[in-house]
Amino acid sequence: MNRTRRSLAAALAATAVVVAGPAPARAAEPEQIVNGTFDNGLTAPWWTTPNLTAAVVDGRLCVDVPGGTINAWDAIIGQDDVALVAGETYAFSFFGIATPATPVRALIQLPVDPWTQYLAQVPVVNVSGDTYTYTFTSPVDLPNAQVAFQVGGSQEPWRLCLDDVSLTGGAVEEPYEPETGPRVKVNQVGYLPAGPKNATLVTEATDPVEWTLRSAAGDAVASGQSAPRGEDGSSGLNVHSIDFGAYRTAGRGFTLVADGETSHPFDIAADLYGTLATDALKFYYTQRSGIEISDELRPGYGRPAGHVQVPPNQGDIEVPCQPGVCDYTLDVSGGWYDAGDHGKYVVNGGISVHQLMSEFERAPALHGDGALSLPESGNGVPDILDEARWEQEFLLSMQVPAGEERAGMAHHKIHDAAWTGLPLLPHLDPQPRELHAPSTAATLNLAATAAQAARVFAGYDDEFAARNLAAARTAWAAAVANPAIYAPASDGIGGGAYSDDNVTDEFYWAAAELYITTGEQAFQDYLLASPTHTADIWDERGFSWGSTAQLGRIDLATVPNALPDRDRVRASVLAGAEKYLAIQAGSAFGLTYDPANHRFDWGSNSGVLNNAIVLAVAYDLSGDPRFRDGALQGLDYVLGRNALGQSYVTGYGEQDSRNQHSRWYARQLNPDLPNPPPGTLAGGPNSDIQDPVAQRLLAGCAAQFCYVDDIESWATNELTINWNAPLAWMTAFASAVQQDCTVAFRRHGAWPGGFTAQVTVTNRGTAAIGGWRLGWDLPDGQTVDRAWNAQVTQKGTSVTATAYPWNSAIRPGAAVTFGFNGKGTGAAPTLFRLNGTVCG
Repeated sequence: MNRTRRSLAAALAATAVVVAGPAPARAAEPEQIVNGTFDNGLTAPWWTTPNLTAAVVDGRLCVDVPGGTINAWDAIIGQDDVALVAGETYAFSFFGIATPATPVRALIQLPVDPWTQYLAQVPVVNVSGDTYTYTFTSPVDLPNAQVAFQVGGSQEPWRLCLDDVSLTGGAVEEPYEPETGPRVKVNQVGYLPAGPKNATLVTEATDPVEWTLRSAAGDAVASGQSAPRGEDGSSGLNVHSIDFGAYRTAGRGFTLVADGETSHPFDIAADLYGTLATDALKFYYTQRSGIEISDELRPGYGRPAGHVQVPPNQGDIEVPCQPGVCDYTLDVSGGWYDAGDHGKYVVNGGISVHQLMSEFERAPALHGDGALSLPESGNGVPDILDEARWEQEFLLSMQVPAGEERAGMAHHKIHDAAWTGLPLLPHLDPQPRELHAPSTAATLNLAATAAQAARVFAGYDDEFAARNLAAARTAWAAAVANPAIYAPASDGIGGGAYSDDNVTDEFYWAAAELYITTGEQAFQDYLLASPTHTADIWDERGFSWGSTAQLGRIDLATVPNALPDRDRVRASVLAGAEKYLAIQAGSAFGLTYDPANHRFDWGSNSGVLNNAIVLAVAYDLSGDPRFRDGALQGLDYVLGRNALGQSYVTGYGEQDSRNQHSRWYARQLNPDLPNPPPGTLAGGPNSDIQDPVAQRLLAGCAAQFCYVDDIESWATNELTINWNAPLAWMTAFASAVQQDCTVAFRRHGAWPGGFTAQVTVTNRGTAAIGGWRLGWDLPDGQTVDRAWNAQVTQKGTSVTATAYPWNSAIRPGAAVTFGFNGKGTGAAPTLFRLNGTVCG
């Protein structure tokens, strides 16, 4: 989530050492804790919340913690008036025994709102007893800091005993050294047999070094020399490139050896990305609000419905506005929780649901009913559309009702009135919920996604499609009437602000989707008159929730429409892809993303993948393999070919992110909770390191090193719906990009002004091609007149041939043939796309 500040500051991370047995000897520095040994048999000056009673038992302070509390701070043991000196490094330690083993939140913090935390650690205190020691450097002079042990949040009662609590200055912090893995950086999932295969070697060598590709059995199967690249700007490392793309034999457990170092293992396989593509989409079900998450469908992730007005929830069924915004309530239940908190945002939901619908629109045959194991599976609708509908229904519900001020606009967001802590499952969130003021950006997001939904859901649910189109028209009219109502940057209490004071890109995107769906002249005229229509919009940062013109440009280039300058639009996408290939050529890590001065943005991994999507679209438009190979290297980076050797996708790779910032995937804080589900993308390196954990550990970091896999690092390690969307899109592309097929186009006859054509699609792969759909563009202004053996439709220059039920499957080695009459010269098309994938 793009936040610039939080009222409840996240913790300063510290170096931790856990030592079994008695506490270590005291340092010579003055002791800051009063009565930390409890040798006098007294508890003062320690205090507790009213639900705890402290007593000294066997020389230790003990409390019986009641069950049924919700938040960690619902039960606290504390001591006030502890002095801190700015710049001083402190050692904080305590001995603890818990029965049963339970997480304890140990804090040194400001004693009043906003409770800024200068040290925050959450060890799982065990039944045998350990000493926990941390170091931290105070950023402030504070005479009255508070030491607190927050012990609430457990449903079952338990007992905690503390002893030897100590805080002394004069400590020495050990510098943070990230785990970077082998110096040979590879895609830890693997590579496609016919695709590019690149690795990056971190080395001090200035001359080429020998590399060897080894099989799982240790046999050398390929070798060569690296290409020195010098110092890489985004990492500060001296690196070489290794290209082993000439090796195309499939297998499991390969390793790459160079400069005395062996890479993590990886596979070479055609079926590499199918499971990841599915997992990246399955992520959305566990982000759902307003519905019970079934443990049967997602083992280990089941939970009660969140925000349905079952106490302690105040719920999303009758949500009022912030004071002074409106005097009505709306039912805005449902939708996806945006990120690691319980907020729901129209502008972030907009790009996310759009990319899911676009993934389907590009290649419908890749997405079946039942593929994602959803409650709706089996309803005759592809699961990806069922999931998209869950969010789209929420976006529709955020529209200001008719008769109200600013009717037809969309409220910008809905979230808690104040920030909550971690961990906190959605159904336990006690905060009041508030609708925030409408914004032009949110209204145009609704117009764009609703216009897209109107065409995507047509034929599956015509009533829903019609409702979306009506909402899109209403939203467009409301945005035109209110073109400059911006979400303020100051509205960041309880949720992200998502401020945006330039909505020309949202206007362009919404007009594009409305034009593609309706073909109406008014939207065509708007597009052709917009300066955005001919602008260079291919920023090296990539598109995002705040930069959406690219979404409109891509859809105008790929989704059938009759825009007069569509050839120029397509050429502009290819030009953008060429720009990204040029950036990639200058990167030893294959990055198409490299903002000015190598300053990576919040959610940089989504920028990497969105730029890869532009390359993939360019491949769909041109068939140029350079674009395909460039796109696939975007996946290489997020799956381990980076300076940290980090796979940023949970459950994939030897060194994967698994502690993303989340209130309910919070195993790092509570072992009873899960890590994020497989296929969850972490935000990735962020040069601005806004959270205290990142600031503490990563000060002065080179861009690629500005990341830590810590649940409290919300600036580098958050999960969000709009970061998983491009991961799902790109892995779907990669899972089908090698589809082995050929298309033969033959003109059988011609007459003045017309022709007859026959098209044969042959499956040269090893698996059946089901539910095929073939797309191409007719040259020379041709039109289709009549077709047989396929359902052929035309929109502008784009033609789509769709299988009938009786010829929908093409078996391996088999072919299907259809024909059509056309008007024009009958010149052969230059490129065919079968189920969204370029076909020879």
